[in-house]
Amino acid sequence: MTGAVVLALAAVGGAKSGLLPAGWNPWAPEGAVAQAPRGQGERTVPVDVAIAVKKRVPVRVDLLGTVTPIANVAVRARVDSEIVGVNFQDGAMVRQGDILFALDSRTLEAQLHQAEGTLAKDKALLEGAERDVRRYTDLVSKGATPVTNLDNSKTQVSTFEGAVKGDQALIENLKVQIGYCTIRAQISGHVSMAVVKVGNVVRQADLAPIATIIQTAPVYITFSLPQRSLPELRAALANESANIEAIVPGDPRKASGQVTMIENTVDPATGTVPVRATMPNADEILWPGTLVTVRLNFREEEAVTVPSIAVQVGQAGSYVFVIKDGVARVQPVKVARALESEAVLESGLEGGESVVTEGQLLLSNGSKVSARQIKAGS
Repeated sequence: MTGAVVLALAAVGGAKSGLLPAGWNPWAPEGAVAQAPRGQGERTVPVDVAIAVKKRVPVRVDLLGTVTPIANVAVRARVDSEIVGVNFQDGAMVRQGDILFALDSRTLEAQLHQAEGTLAKDKALLEGAERDVRRYTDLVSKGATPVTNLDNSKTQVSTFEGAVKGDQALIENLKVQIGYCTIRAQISGHVSMAVVKVGNVVRQADLAPIATIIQTAPVYITFSLPQRSLPELRAALANESANIEAIVPGDPRKASGQVTMIENTVDPATGTVPVRATMPNADEILWPGTLVTVRLNFREEEAVTVPSIAVQVGQAGSYVFVIKDGVARVQPVKVARALESEAVLESGLEGGESVVTEGQLLLSNGSKVSARQIKAGS
């Protein structure tokens, strides 16, 4: 029998006989003696708490929407000519009436001068025919000339009057054509890059625009609203309480506006109805084509709120730990909706209760706690 075994047996025998202290461990380091467990009180769990607050909170839904321009213009040439000037920077802000492109108008101006000369000639012929009418009228009244001469003179007057009107119409048309050689902005907005530059020939038959202008203030936001929320929106519009906020990814600012249109039918395939809001967008937070988060506010109502991290989910539903007299108690709650970092409760709390926000995993119903209240912003 080895020495270690002998030592162990001796230790056991010594303990039974009272020669060695109870709990002595021969395998422990020299001098170590195991202590008998002492009676311990119930453990106190440190937790963080927050106060349930009753306040006015918005009733809202968050949806995805798209920024769309109210107006956009495709700039095209209305005459066949050469570009002699581009008067804007690509992507610049332009105002209605600003000159964008200048086209070569010399050919049209020459045709205008020619038409003006023809008009002057036809007016002179008209004046001569009118003199003939007056002269033949006097002669016919004296019986000095046949009536046929008077009738022929009247016909000449009518012919030259028609020629004068035709010349005037041609001149007006040429002036309009010359006006087309100066291409102006039809709306205010941001202009795209110029597709063609100075020296290029543009034609009226070209399908592609030479530039586009998009209005950026105001703009529309279009989004799809679930049909279950449609009655609330219509009621909010009737009470003039509906408004929206648009959140652009990466931008801390928010744009606000009003719902201005609900489509006249629900899409049966998706169960949604298209809705459009008008956004002033004076600071151009919203850019056409951007996908944004739409926060649609229907109204405000009184409700109890707690931090979302305070709400736990169990087999019986949602609950929170409420602290009273240093003891944590389970309190079932019904969550109506989430509001950023807060949970809006439909029932379960009245407001003013202390609820646990950190340390729930160590708690059970009736646990003693040491609470530390968390202030807003910490």
